[in-house]
Parts: sequence; C-alpha cells; structure tokens
Amino acid sequence: MIEVTSSISIGEHELEEQFIRSPGAGGQKVNKTESAVQLRFNARVSPALTNAVFLRLRTLAGRRMTKDGVVVITANQFRTQELNRRDALERLVTLIKAAAKAPIHRRPTKPSKAAKRRRLDSKRHQSNLKKVRGKIREE
Repeated sequence: MIEVTSSISIGEHELEEQFIRSPGAGGQKVNKTESAVQLRFNARVSPALTNAVFLRLRTLAGRRMTKDGVVVITANQFRTQELNRRDALERLVTLIKAAAKAPIHRRPTKPSKAAKRRRLDSKRHQSNLKKVRGKIREE
C-alpha cells in the first residue's frame, strides 16, 4: 500500500508500469534499453478516491488524464529504470495530495463606511496637492 495522505492509500495492484525507450541523446546503449517509465493509475475506478477528489484530480492532471479517467505519468529524467520509477510514483503522489486538499471558499465582504471615507479623503487630498503643483504665472 502506498500512503498518500492519512485517509488515502493506493494499492500497488492499482498501478500499471510500462517501460519504454527514453527519448533524447545517448550513447550506444540508448537504443537497447528501456529506461523510461510510463505509470498508469485508473483514478475513476479507484476505491481510495472520493468523487470530489477525483474531480479535483481531473482538473489538476489536465492532459495527463485520459477521457476514461486514467492518469498517465511518463518519467524519463534519469538514466536508470529504478530512479524513473521512483520519480513517476512521487509525481503521482504529489498530484493526488494536491487534489485531496479542499479549496477554501472566500466569503465576499464589503468595505466599511469608515474605510470608504478614508479612501475618498485620501483621493481628495492627492487631488488638491496636484492642483497646487501647476505652473507659476508672473503677472
């Protein structure tokens, strides 16, 4: 079990890893090894995620989530398979952690009468200062 938060744990059987050839420059060995990892997690059918968490995850994942609700993370930053596996898993966990946090709803407030008066007094004061700064005429 992979513990994401105190209430969300993902079973290792829910994750599917596929190893692919890593793109980019390399030496003689690059065409023979499959060091990049493509991690797939079916979030839609996962019992660990609630519907609200799934909807937030869909928004956060963006293009990394398919229409079927499968999150696909490709990791090819490192040269070894093990480091890429660990990187992909960490990225998935951080994505789910971010989705697990419920957004704080802002309550709209109005400025008080005293605050409105202070703002208008300040504007009036600045206006008067700028009027005084005009050209000096000699008559």
